[in-house]
Amino acid sequence: MKSSAITYLLGAVERVAAVIFGVVTLLVVVSSIGRYLLSMPVPDSFDLSRLLLGIAIVWGFASVAWAGTHIKVDLLVEVLPENLRKYVNAFAWGVLFLFTALLVWKIWGRVWSAYGGGDATMELRLKHWPFFLAIWVGLVAALVATAARIWLILTRNTPLGEFDAVEPWEDGHGQ
Repeated sequence: MKSSAITYLLGAVERVAAVIFGVVTLLVVVSSIGRYLLSMPVPDSFDLSRLLLGIAIVWGFASVAWAGTHIKVDLLVEVLPENLRKYVNAFAWGVLFLFTALLVWKIWGRVWSAYGGGDATMELRLKHWPFFLAIWVGLVAALVATAARIWLILTRNTPLGEFDAVEPWEDGHGQ
């Protein structure tokens, strides 16, 4: 697969998701050790871990939206003629686009609600809205990636399985 701007950007998105997931893992481990061995848990570890996990999930969702490595059932598509396959694939990705657009809209409302309402964590009183904003940005990235994928399907008849066998960092940008 040729390296393109969107592939490079979504590689960065994958890295952000991975780093945040690593931070969540570290936070849970440190908090567990502190709680059970030292009787000193990390303040707000539960709230922080769930908010950060939400960010990691939606940023990972952006990567999946581009790569198409999610679970697919191609029983119907495989028996169709190739010219019809393109439209079935575009429809399936259109449903994903609609779902993602609705999530973007609802989470944006949640960002404003948390910003205006002053939602905060229990112990450190960290505001929730920056975390929700990061979730929203990840969803916007997923929306853009899904739209780009639909465009590729319709203009280049790109199959869904194109990215399934891609090894990480094969474009030379990582590690």
